[in-house]
Amino acid sequence: MATCRCLLLLAPFKPTIIPPKPTSKITCSSITTQSQSAKQHLLTLISDQHRGLKTQNDPVKRSSIIQAIDAMADLGKETVTTEDSLSATWRLLWTTEKEQLFIIEKAPLFGTQAGDVLQVIDVEKRTLNNVITFPPDGVFFVRSSIEVASSQRVNFRYFSVKI
Repeated sequence: MATCRCLLLLAPFKPTIIPPKPTSKITCSSITTQSQSAKQHLLTLISDQHRGLKTQNDPVKRSSIIQAIDAMADLGKETVTTEDSLSATWRLLWTTEKEQLFIIEKAPLFGTQAGDVLQVIDVEKRTLNNVITFPPDGVFFVRSSIEVASSQRVNFRYFSVKI
């Protein structure tokens, strides 16, 4: 099974971090500082990648971005990411997902440009919807259901597409 990597951010992005257990040793670096630094590094890496379009043809850059994502995941390994705080509208900043990149890249063939690419998640209702907007009023909408599989994983199943 292929793995797709996506970076989705909620504005403003507020990671849920479980505070470290108190220790007698005081350090200058905290989990929050490390997380913010890792986040800024990742955002810098993807800033010129047009949601992943440029990265498709640059394996070195893609590898750097994936390493930065993995570093953030390691910092948040004790964080629960599948609770109600996951329920929100998230804006796609970068992905390796080929179908989304294809739609974004080929939109000019249909006389338009892709606008926001969003993921709308509702944990309580167990829904996940992918939305690609085509201003002023076009949309590509994919509905799916979700199932929380672990404290950091949600499985999803697509069930309809609407244009």
